[in-house]
Amino acid sequence: MTRPSTRGGSRTSADRLARLLNLVPYLLARPGIEIAEAAGDLGITGRQLREDLELLWVCGLPGYGPGDLIDMAFDGDRVTITYDAGIDRPLRLTQEEALALVVALRMLAETPGVANREAVERALAKIENAAGDLVAAPVEVRLSGDSQRVEALRAAVEGGRALRITYYTPARDETTERVVDPLRVLMVGGRAYVEAWCRRAEAVRLFRADRIDAVTELAEPAVVPPQAQPHDLSGGVFRPSSDLPLITLRIGRGERWITEYYPCERVEADGEQWLVSLRVTDLGWARRFVLGLGPQVTVLAPVELAEQVHAAAVAALDAYATPAPDLAVPRDADPAGTAGSR
Repeated sequence: MTRPSTRGGSRTSADRLARLLNLVPYLLARPGIEIAEAAGDLGITGRQLREDLELLWVCGLPGYGPGDLIDMAFDGDRVTITYDAGIDRPLRLTQEEALALVVALRMLAETPGVANREAVERALAKIENAAGDLVAAPVEVRLSGDSQRVEALRAAVEGGRALRITYYTPARDETTERVVDPLRVLMVGGRAYVEAWCRRAEAVRLFRADRIDAVTELAEPAVVPPQAQPHDLSGGVFRPSSDLPLITLRIGRGERWITEYYPCERVEADGEQWLVSLRVTDLGWARRFVLGLGPQVTVLAPVELAEQVHAAAVAALDAYATPAPDLAVPRDADPAGTAGSR
């Protein structure tokens, strides 16, 4: 079966917006042009051009009255722009805009898990060619973390191979070895992750690339069970649920950033302080988290966490209060151990 030609017929929002921005100055330079000729120049069908012109009729300056909207006159199959609403020149990027767009596309091209990398590279080549010297500055884009490890993870996903990884879990402060069947490599919050079926946990897990201490591609193929489904990460990696421990803190002004960085279930003002409740993966992580904060933080709940923080703080203070042993050698000592050998 022959696929119908789609030359210039992309109806994506981005394609159409770019076409509309250039359509008015194009028609201004060619008053009375035939619609068929204009459609041929623009690489679209006559029907698409007519639909674009109908859309332009309701576009214009704020106020959107009769004197604000783009206007045009038709004479049979010919069209002439009679009011351009200020869109009288083709779209041009400033140097800063062109450079920002190139950097963003280069970053996207380096991002693991991008489905159509070739399309990104084609778009990047077109913009770099059109911008010319505007983007001639030596800009190199690299992902944070171990790029070789990310490439190894990506190769395993594309090759359908199982992996043996050594992984550090900061929440439990432990390192484990696991065999996983990778599903995909992706970027979330600027960090690379591999999502995989973990045979040890018998569930889908998300492993951060920079916490994988070692990775070995196995000869056996990845075997992903039917129930293994990728997670919806549109809201971020951490997904608080009702079965996770809930902690409540009283924080001062200097720690209010917590409410912006972590998903909180409750934030209430208590005079100059705030009462904050949030879910955590486990109390061990919460203990280390609270100990790393300033003195304006008090644990209100649960009692177990308050006791753990108190005990750890007392132990740390005791360690500082204990004088270091005096390792200096007394002047009358015999360092060679020869006393009495004479």
